[in-house]
Amino acid sequence: MDIGYIRREYITGRLSRGELTPDPFDLLRLWLSEAMESGREDPNAMTLSTIGADGYPEARIVLLKSIEEGVLTFFTNYKSRKARDMEMNPKVSLTFYWPHFQRQVRIRGQVSKVPGVISDEYFFSRPRESRISTWASNQSEEITSRSELEENYLRYEKEFKGGEIPRPEYWGGYSVVPLSVEFWQGREKRLHDRFLYEKDGEGWSVKRLAP
Repeated sequence: MDIGYIRREYITGRLSRGELTPDPFDLLRLWLSEAMESGREDPNAMTLSTIGADGYPEARIVLLKSIEEGVLTFFTNYKSRKARDMEMNPKVSLTFYWPHFQRQVRIRGQVSKVPGVISDEYFFSRPRESRISTWASNQSEEITSRSELEENYLRYEKEFKGGEIPRPEYWGGYSVVPLSVEFWQGREKRLHDRFLYEKDGEGWSVKRLAP
C-alpha cells in the first residue's frame, strides 16, 4: 500500500496574533462552535493521551462534554485502562483535530474526578440504552465473545425494566485544568500558524511557534 503520495495544500484559513483572545478558552469555544455549525460528525471528539504503568503513552478518542470556568470535562468508566493511567499519573494531554477547517488544538494539563453530583447530572441525561451499556460493559476487561457483552446488556435491561437506572459508582466524569493550549492552523507551503498559550499566574502568556 503506497500512502506516501497522499498530500494536500492547506489553504482554508489563517490565524494571526490579532485574532487571538486573552483567554485561550474563548478561541477554543469559537473553533468548536464553527466545527459544530459545519455539520461534520463528532466535532467534540478529542484524543486523550495518558502514560501507562509500563511507561508507554496511550491514546484514545473521548468526547468533550463541557468547557466551563477553565475546565474541560469528559466521562468514562473509572475502572478502564485510561482511568487507571490517570490515577497513577494525572498529567494528560488532549488533542482536537478538525480536518475540514485544517485546525488542531493541543492541550496539556492536570486531570481529576468531578464531584458526584456532576456525574449524576450527565449520567441521567444520557439515553436509556447508554445507561444500560454502562452497567453491561466492564470496560477494558477481557471478554470471551461478543455474545457475552450482549447477554450482559439483556440481563441489565431486564433488571432495570420499568425503573430508574442508577449511575454505577465506577462511572463518572473527569475535569482537565490546562497548563498550556496550542492552536495550529494549516497554511499554504506548510508554513502553518502556531500559537502556544502557557499558564502565567492568573493569566496566560502567548508565543508564536515555527511550524
